[in-house]
Amino acid sequence: MFQLNYEALRKKFTPEEIFLQTNEVQAKIARELIPEIPEKNVFVEPEMRNQGPATGFAAAQLIKNGFGDEPFILVQADVLREPDEKWLDMVAEAEKLGKANDKYITGGFVPQSIVAGVDYLVKGNLVTEDNGVKIFEVADYIDRTEEEKIKQYLGTDKLLLHANHTTMTPNNLLKMYQKYKPEWYGPLVEISKGGDVVTEYGKMPKGAIEEVTKIVYKSGESLVVELPFNWVDFGTWESVANYMKEKNMYSPEDVLEIDSSNNFIYKKNKKYIALVGMEDVVVVDTGDALLIARRNQTGKVGQVVDKLKEENRTELI
Repeated sequence: MFQLNYEALRKKFTPEEIFLQTNEVQAKIARELIPEIPEKNVFVEPEMRNQGPATGFAAAQLIKNGFGDEPFILVQADVLREPDEKWLDMVAEAEKLGKANDKYITGGFVPQSIVAGVDYLVKGNLVTEDNGVKIFEVADYIDRTEEEKIKQYLGTDKLLLHANHTTMTPNNLLKMYQKYKPEWYGPLVEISKGGDVVTEYGKMPKGAIEEVTKIVYKSGESLVVELPFNWVDFGTWESVANYMKEKNMYSPEDVLEIDSSNNFIYKKNKKYIALVGMEDVVVVDTGDALLIARRNQTGKVGQVVDKLKEENRTELI
């Protein structure tokens, strides 16, 4: 998926205009897959501190490299965007917005059903429409836990599933952090000035970027691009199952289902699996661990990961 996203971006950008951010282990793998990305364009997070510090780290590194006033867009590698042409049209429009104002820009699309583990935005006034890409003000932010509020908007044209795609200049992002999250801002400024990455990064409290963005969503300091392409998120096993079945890629071997339906089985070995009387279940067998979950509950797998980390069972992750 990393390679597919890179190949799509290469239709518009040179390797020098594409940056990679991840941990040390995955950075080595990515460099082997795509060696043409310049080494200076690879930003290595020294530890996991969640998306808030990580997004700020990207901005700080870009400032350090002289791109403080150049809009950037964060492209998650665990998402497919189809077709490439519409995806790149969206990037072009987001870039225009990033140059024209200092608002936080993100993306979203109208959901057909409730998806667990993600947040939602409510569209406000239409700001502009160009090249088939619509940009709206954000009227409200709905946390993933506010199920009744989500249901109220579901089926209307107002509800958008929040699909990230953070866009703005690095300098403007750090100004936003300075205003709403100074405990992140201070270390990030030091990193942007060439300070020790390991020391400064470790000073930032762990936290989601929503600690900042949910404020700007409600205060009129943000815009949302209604994504003009098909957004396929593999952040949950439910989304993997839906995509593989839709593309006729799902044909498990040595699986028996009796009085069962709408299940998804993924395994890395030849183990024989039988399901009896099961519906809407995901089974993932990695050899040393077994995950069993309702399809609509797979967004909670992160809680399992957190528990394994607490118990120092990282070999199972």
